[in-house]
Amino acid sequence: MTRQYFKSLSNALKSHDLAEPVLVIDLERLKHNIHVLRETLPRGMAYRIVAKSLPSIELLEFVIKKMRSHRLMSFNAEMIAQLLKAFPEADQLLGKPLPAKRLKSFFNDLPAGLKAKHQRVQWLADTPCRLSDYDDIARALGVTLRVNLELDVGLHRGGFSPGENLSAGLEVILSSGNLTLSGVMGYEPHLTKIPNIAGWRRRAKTGAWQILDNSYRQIEARFGKPVFDKLVRNTAGSPTFGLYKDTRHSNELAAGSALVKPSDFDMPILSKFKAAAFIATPALKVSRGIQFPAQEFSNGAIGDMRDGTKVFVHGGYWMASPIYPAGLSYSDVFGRSSNQDLLVGGAKQKISVDDFVFLRPHQSEAVFLQFPKIAVYDRGRVVDIWRPLAVSA
Repeated sequence: MTRQYFKSLSNALKSHDLAEPVLVIDLERLKHNIHVLRETLPRGMAYRIVAKSLPSIELLEFVIKKMRSHRLMSFNAEMIAQLLKAFPEADQLLGKPLPAKRLKSFFNDLPAGLKAKHQRVQWLADTPCRLSDYDDIARALGVTLRVNLELDVGLHRGGFSPGENLSAGLEVILSSGNLTLSGVMGYEPHLTKIPNIAGWRRRAKTGAWQILDNSYRQIEARFGKPVFDKLVRNTAGSPTFGLYKDTRHSNELAAGSALVKPSDFDMPILSKFKAAAFIATPALKVSRGIQFPAQEFSNGAIGDMRDGTKVFVHGGYWMASPIYPAGLSYSDVFGRSSNQDLLVGGAKQKISVDDFVFLRPHQSEAVFLQFPKIAVYDRGRVVDIWRPLAVSA
């Protein structure tokens, strides 16, 4: 990303009368990332869009059309309801279990016109106890729930393990008249994040896939091959979908962050993807010389005013790092502010009041929800304004 790129982006925002903090998505870069993802998926592999990483109805709609996938991964009751309303025919898989009380209240809160659509949701369960709770709720409500079993493939963040634990969960489903098995999910982001020393990473991958194989054999033996063959076998996320070269261990891969590539995803396995999301915020105040609060009364304890430039921006404290103008950084002495964050730079820093400062988000799932507008930038122009999903936990 060159100086000219950000000058063009800044001019486009100003031409669109944007003068407050705004999230920016570069449409051309987003299209590039979608193409790379599509080319990376093995033959016969389905793709599930991770909604928390792309939390905007318009953004999700764009990816749905380009990827030709109506499979979504949602993460809480509020998000499920938003996505049911926007995409009533999409299949939703929960990315984390829903507390039993929230599952019950979800059905009570669901508008009448969407109640029948609950069958488009796969509810994630991680223990036999949670399955029993779901069974009780489903029976009381008079509904049938599709349940997907979370498998612990080495991340150790919960989930079923093959053997007695998984067997207990399967028996709850088999004895229930209100639960049906829709699939399994094995999430393994650790496979590209653990140190690649002494064969540790290779052994972890082999172990994860062995757990999947053992779990699949156990499920097939108890439910039969015709049922097993229809199950969703979901794995991966942005850090790991590139590990899969066929459909032996998975028939669908999940990813979202790779398509906008925040900086936490600057990793070798995603080297072909481009950063496509930025924060733009105006410089509210610019002053030459770096002086800190009450420095004039410190009797020299913190020194004299230093050469440099202070830039207070509109808003701040985002999970993001400044990238343009080059040379700006946060001040450890002054601290951070969500109202007027301070960035400091060199004495010759070229920036004026009302110029845009650009930051690159560390992640997308929480950061996107902090901005009321998403400016869609395409080759020199802002071509649309998208909106984020409503904030949910």
